[in-house]
Amino acid sequence: MILTARTLHPGTASGEAIRLTAPLSFWGGTDEDGRIIDAHHPQCGAILAGRILVMESGRGSSSASSVLAEQIRTRAAPAAIILARPDPIIPLGALIAHELYALATPVVVADRYDAVPADGLVQIVARPDRATISWSTVGR
Repeated sequence: MILTARTLHPGTASGEAIRLTAPLSFWGGTDEDGRIIDAHHPQCGAILAGRILVMESGRGSSSASSVLAEQIRTRAAPAAIILARPDPIIPLGALIAHELYALATPVVVADRYDAVPADGLVQIVARPDRATISWSTVGR
């Protein structure tokens, strides 16, 4: 299956998907290992590091961009982020990490983000002009 998306920050990534059922702020919502630590989040305890994060939107503080940039630097961030609607804070963190550390974490907006499987392997190719999200449902 292939879905097109709008690129907020370019890059390529693949990994196991995780779909959040509520918005998340990286500031105060995740720890240095990429684990959700917000006690009020429905998926508290889930590990985001190295996974394709699928969520409706981010939540909260502008400081979340610096937390995300640091997680990207330490390899504790999601491999890519798929959003339902644009969020200026999340791609800013990816942009900072790219500029400072030369690490590209794609961030995209997909109108049909809910079509991406809640788990399974997902690949994102986010070019400046457009992005594609693909996955296989074989054997699922």
